Amino acid sequence: MEDVVRQNLPMILIRVIVGLVFLLEGILKFVHPAEMGAGRFAAIGLPFNQVLAPLVGGVEIASGAAILLNFYAGDAALALLVVILTAIVTTKFPILLGRPLGPFALPRLNNYGWLSFFHEARTDLCMVFGLVAVIIDSGIRVGRRRRWYQSGK
Repeated sequence: MEDVVRQNLPMILIRVIVGLVFLLEGILKFVHPAEMGAGRFAAIGLPFNQVLAPLVGGVEIASGAAILLNFYAGDAALALLVVILTAIVTTKFPILLGRPLGPFALPRLNNYGWLSFFHEARTDLCMVFGLVAVIIDSGIRVGRRRRWYQSGK
């Protein structure tokens, strides 16, 4: 029994931190909408911020809880991967480029470029790798979906 716990402990810890981060960030989008929700989405330059922020917050809450409970965790991680990659493109790529990226604003920083990008994106990148670990551990088969008429064998 102890060997099983020891073998599964790293993945459990990854699920706990990834699930908690997304669950709490989703809650914050509703608790502090001006700073973390629609207001932040508007400042970034995202369209339809009044609709998009609660939608993203709901996905983060539901998917974060699913990862914590290991309930369709692979599917939840895939949904969150889309969310976090969008966040990286809209908020961190302008830092990498040193200029706005389309409608996405450039935050005020002392420095721009690779080092600033990695500094500002460190938590996002950790979440990306954590989500990929959850997807791999869940055995999700991206791009290899069974058709409704195929057997489950």
